[in-house]
Amino acid sequence: MKDKLNIKATILLSFGFFGSSLIWQIYSNFVPPLLESRFGFSTFVIGLIMAVDSFLGVIVQPIFGRLSDKTRTRFGRRLPYLFICMPLCAILFILIPHMPTVPIMMGVIILFTFLMGVWRTPAVSLMPDMTPGALQSQANGIVNLMGAVGAIIALGGGGLMYGIGGEPLPFLVGGLLLLASMGVLMLFVREPESPYANVKAKDKSVSLKNMESKERKSFIFLLCAIFFWFAGYNAIDTFFSLYVIHTLGRDAGLAGMMLSLFAVTLVGFSIPAGIIGAKFGRRKTIIVGLCGITALFVPMLFFQNIGLIIGLLMAAGMFWACVNINSLPMITRISGPMRIGAFIGYYYLFSFGAQIITPPLLGFIRDVVGYYEVLFIYAIIGFVIAIVFMRLVKHGEIDSEHSEPVVVEDISHE
Repeated sequence: MKDKLNIKATILLSFGFFGSSLIWQIYSNFVPPLLESRFGFSTFVIGLIMAVDSFLGVIVQPIFGRLSDKTRTRFGRRLPYLFICMPLCAILFILIPHMPTVPIMMGVIILFTFLMGVWRTPAVSLMPDMTPGALQSQANGIVNLMGAVGAIIALGGGGLMYGIGGEPLPFLVGGLLLLASMGVLMLFVREPESPYANVKAKDKSVSLKNMESKERKSFIFLLCAIFFWFAGYNAIDTFFSLYVIHTLGRDAGLAGMMLSLFAVTLVGFSIPAGIIGAKFGRRKTIIVGLCGITALFVPMLFFQNIGLIIGLLMAAGMFWACVNINSLPMITRISGPMRIGAFIGYYYLFSFGAQIITPPLLGFIRDVVGYYEVLFIYAIIGFVIAIVFMRLVKHGEIDSEHSEPVVVEDISHE
């Protein structure tokens, strides 16, 4: 008898990712204009500051991913990190638009991004801990749907709040919603004593050291693809609001609402993208998604019509869902049940590595060339390189998901 996805439980555990996505979308959309208007920073300097969270994420998230694998408390392995750090992040986030000087602002940003890095990998690890391997694409569709709902609230609602209350209001509401998300997790989510796949005893645990050579190469190619598609995506995520302000002549509020429509189609296509990945293959679905979003970004180099750009962004949201929904299950399929946190840490190492390099590099390029359309060129190049690497990936699919006897190692001493 096939396992059936517990939709209610998946929605509830997704509130960690919901809160994280909501906070980061507000941060990415409203902090760059805030830094430019308040302190007069160049695009390059803004890019350096926006890379702080990614730099800390590369260091912090793999460490705390591995720590959460080995944590044992009465609240579970992952949830204690969320319960401690989420309220602290909410307070710091609310303070960001009120910081009067550069040193104080940077102190708050650094502490906020460090604490976000502590709990983000444990939050993402909840889904594979509590979901059968063959259902993880579908479950990840629900998780990303919740994340996209958070993005819609952040960008659409944040844009409206920006118009009503200026810079502080989106940060205030975002911080309060992060606290509400933690409340849902505290009330309704209970971690299993051991990962789901361990109960089924049908999977194997691996490390980079004991991987077969072909599987290790495939995993490295997958991580390289992740690096480049996040480099492309981060170009839009970081600088789109400044593109709208300086190229389209509008404000950050409109930029947020435009990106919220990208998130709307991402929401609408999240679950179908998971189903497509399960039926036709995760790798093929990701490649189609990358090809689609690349083709849709090309016209943005030549046209500045807001209606056309909104239409292209909405179509791009569907293709981005195909990429985003199916990538994490490929990682967890390769990792096995007992090292999920560690392997998700590798995922974040490469995705955040891309986001360390992109903001300052693209900011420097923009300062040299003088126009913001260059962000679309940068994104397209990143997506094309990611396609090349994905064609080399041969592992991480659902087939033979439960075909081998389990090898469950005691990793508590590592």
